[in-house]
Amino acid sequence: MPQGKYLKLGELLIKEGLIDADKLEKAMLTQKQDGGRLGEILVKLGFVKEEQLVVVLGKQLNMPYFAHTTDILQPALEQGLELLISRDYAVRNLAIPLSRNLKSLTVAMFDPLDLILLDNIKKLTGYEINPVLATKASIMRSIEAFYGKSQLLKEAVNASYDIISDEALISVEGADQELSLDKLIASAEEAPVIKLVDLIIRQAIDEGASDIHVEPFKEKISLRYRIDGKLYEIPPPAKHLHLAIVSRIKIMAKLDIAEKRLPQDGAIMVRIEQRAIDIRVSIIPTIYGEKAVLRILDRSKVVLDLARLGFEPNQLELIRKASNSPYGLVFVTGPTGSGKSTTLYAILNEVKNPEKNIITIEDPVEYKLEGINQVQVKPEIGLNFAAALRSFLRQDPDVMLVGEVRDLETAQICIRSSLTGHLVLSTLHTNDAPSAITRLLDIGIEPYLLAPSLLLIVGQRLLRKLCPECKEAYEPSKEILKSSKVKAELIYRAKGCKACINTGYKGRVCIAEVMQITPGIQELITQQVSFQKIRELARQEGMQTLYESAVKKVEAGITSLEEALSVTLGAD
Repeated sequence: MPQGKYLKLGELLIKEGLIDADKLEKAMLTQKQDGGRLGEILVKLGFVKEEQLVVVLGKQLNMPYFAHTTDILQPALEQGLELLISRDYAVRNLAIPLSRNLKSLTVAMFDPLDLILLDNIKKLTGYEINPVLATKASIMRSIEAFYGKSQLLKEAVNASYDIISDEALISVEGADQELSLDKLIASAEEAPVIKLVDLIIRQAIDEGASDIHVEPFKEKISLRYRIDGKLYEIPPPAKHLHLAIVSRIKIMAKLDIAEKRLPQDGAIMVRIEQRAIDIRVSIIPTIYGEKAVLRILDRSKVVLDLARLGFEPNQLELIRKASNSPYGLVFVTGPTGSGKSTTLYAILNEVKNPEKNIITIEDPVEYKLEGINQVQVKPEIGLNFAAALRSFLRQDPDVMLVGEVRDLETAQICIRSSLTGHLVLSTLHTNDAPSAITRLLDIGIEPYLLAPSLLLIVGQRLLRKLCPECKEAYEPSKEILKSSKVKAELIYRAKGCKACINTGYKGRVCIAEVMQITPGIQELITQQVSFQKIRELARQEGMQTLYESAVKKVEAGITSLEEALSVTLGAD
């Protein structure tokens, strides 16, 4: 591309006082070495912001512009714009068609000074190009909204019914017979199957799914995504491609594609838009073939900030006080999928510093934390929680995290460690905070050891948050307000829109009951009383229950009353 064009862009930015000659020279040197557009390079180097670049160009060129990432570019519908410029071309060149009129096509662009691109679009479409300026973020968001990743998956799924598969790949009854691995690998590596599996994973990540379920049944495959804790069915691919899809997943996870009788576990690392995403793969044999579950661990979506998880201010104060104690035992309890690990990671993220030696033993290690020694359980070689904990005590630790207390031996080592000058964090599968005490006593922990070691128990759940784009306010009846103990005349309910895939909810928030182990509760532990009596005293001392925590979220308009009741039913 002509160098003069880039000098013109640089001169514009220098004239506006956004960069100086030195920065322009550095950017042009980077461009010469790595290639790319000068505008993108200046933004990448941090010399200018996208919005600043767009505003300057818009003013100087007297061109319409969308300066903020909140601006919405809306391509005209039913004009066949997607036929003029494909999605891939739009993404590759940061240009999206907005409308056409007679022989003129309006195109939003990030770099309208790219004369070669303008000429290429003109040749591609056969229209005179009327460029408008927009930020990269606005263009990418518009591309996703207009072309839609879900549409790509639908097309791939529809195409799967036209793919003719080898007979060896479609026989379920003969799954135990000898199978040609060459044919299986060839089928899994065919472009349509690769594209289909990639799109299934990509859409799940884009929609914020935590799990993908690929399940074989007699007449069909079931494809489901778990989003915000709920499973949603997705139009499935053709049944005869089941073996090819599972084999492709196995190849990606480096599993044995010949083994179909035993469960297998593996992992896939993918990179999307400069962010690394871990995917844990679990394969189990069923009567109709192998079922695959892919657990998506997107570190960029995980909030490791205690203050942003949803705890109330008084709860946060108690958690921080306990997590900054020099020794003691802190438990986070709740069922599977209630956010226990995230809470523990957030605590570690807050207490870590160069003066503390922090070690974890986990099964599995879900998120890698900088500055923390994390150990993966490996039962097949004898590395279980108890064995790791015994080794930890010789590693001069200040803080230890134990993924889960599952047996008496692990519980005993945790308690002894907390009594000998270590802060120990762990989880238990109990319904609420007081039940954790009775669980520990039931598995054989002596009350006189448990009472002085415990600092705090957090019982928690996750509530779906109402979609901010479509939630609607309403006035519930007085009877509902009275029975639900909600102290607000107006509350919100779910509606459903494109932004939340018509569910009415987007994202989740934590609700909790935080029980501080006071002298009174220590006394009840030594007396081995029931968890109901412990709960009564904890409430008298100010503990907020799970339901009360949920009601606060309803009153604040964060969630609906229906969601609060469904999640906390029986927990209060």
